[in-house]
Amino acid sequence: MVRFASIVFALAAVGFEANAHESRGVELVGTHSLQGRSSYQPIIHKIGDRWIAFVGHHGGRAVNPLTRTNEENGTSILDVTDPKSPKLIAHIPGEGGGAQMARYCNGYLLRTLGHSAHEVWDVRDPTKPVKASTVVSGLSDTHKSWWECDTGIAYLVSGAPGWRTSRMTQVYDLSDPRKPKFIRNFGLVGQQPGATGPVPTGLHGPIASEPGSNRIYFGYGTNSSGILQIVDRAKLLDGPREPTEANLLSPQVGRLDLPASYGAHTTFPLTGMAGKGDFVLIVNEALTTHCNEAHQKVWIADVTAEAKPAIVATWEVPEKSGNFCAKGRFGAHSSNESFAPIYYRKLVFIAYFNAGVRVLDIRDPARPVEVAYFIPEGSPLTNNVEVDERGYIYIVDRGSLGLHILDLTGAARRIAPRT
Repeated sequence: MVRFASIVFALAAVGFEANAHESRGVELVGTHSLQGRSSYQPIIHKIGDRWIAFVGHHGGRAVNPLTRTNEENGTSILDVTDPKSPKLIAHIPGEGGGAQMARYCNGYLLRTLGHSAHEVWDVRDPTKPVKASTVVSGLSDTHKSWWECDTGIAYLVSGAPGWRTSRMTQVYDLSDPRKPKFIRNFGLVGQQPGATGPVPTGLHGPIASEPGSNRIYFGYGTNSSGILQIVDRAKLLDGPREPTEANLLSPQVGRLDLPASYGAHTTFPLTGMAGKGDFVLIVNEALTTHCNEAHQKVWIADVTAEAKPAIVATWEVPEKSGNFCAKGRFGAHSSNESFAPIYYRKLVFIAYFNAGVRVLDIRDPARPVEVAYFIPEGSPLTNNVEVDERGYIYIVDRGSLGLHILDLTGAARRIAPRT
């Protein structure tokens, strides 16, 4: 009895309790409070001999324990080399709206600054980040950009002056992050300056496929009017840049419009599926609480014939499996976006707000199967998920639950064994 009590006390001391979370095929490895900052996007990269996590935050304030200064939520930088003991090593303050988006390439961090700008920081020493440049400022909005590490080309989600939407694409060459070079503005026909009629739904974010693929997959819409747009990268970068209707349509090689009640928050390419073709995982974002909208979920589109993409599967968490509608915000939000070989084309990880993170076997894209899940203790709002090349899973919370680092077990791990 004494021994059991001492074990419970020891677990509680490091933040674990018996039955503290719900899970199947997933174990909790480590946690960090992130000072209770509302969190959007984690990315994880190896810098030198350390594994570093960058976490973008929504707006708000909290005390930075490293400086004892009350700072606007921005970007938290953590050493996660030992995933059991993540350590905050720096925090870069943001401004109103935080600094939600984070991308990393070759020692530099690309991030949003509130809703008004994109900037680059030199993080070759992640304990001492130094601002390298402001890419563009004076915007009406920002969101989830993409940065190609092999070429330096960045596709920024921006609200550029004169455009009819607050979220379109600005393309920049950031091969020298200290000297950004503007390439062009891009969006859907009807979003450009001078257009008339209805304005198409705004961009949520692009993802380029693997290096050399020459394709970029743009997701438009949040919980309605979702669009997957497939773009020829070479035509986007090298074609005529004046945003006329013809010039905006020229790089487009495919388009899929979802039913009106669903958005396209994340469009993650799953190209080169052996013997099956090319696919895109599309994840909607739930916005309302208590299921007061269509259930935002996961879609898989076959894009092998790019001009005629077609949905081959959908997947969602059954509400009754956890009485989730009664608990608040329930539905999909995003998937992991890493091409880490340990998981790519095998498993995907879906952040599902109060239903935690769900793990899908997508080796047969037409028949996705849930093989594991993890729901943090408390009142979770699992907002985003990412994985690293070691195979650890990172989820962050839109509320105050911070960061959880996870690992697969059992049958789920056997699908993607460590090398």
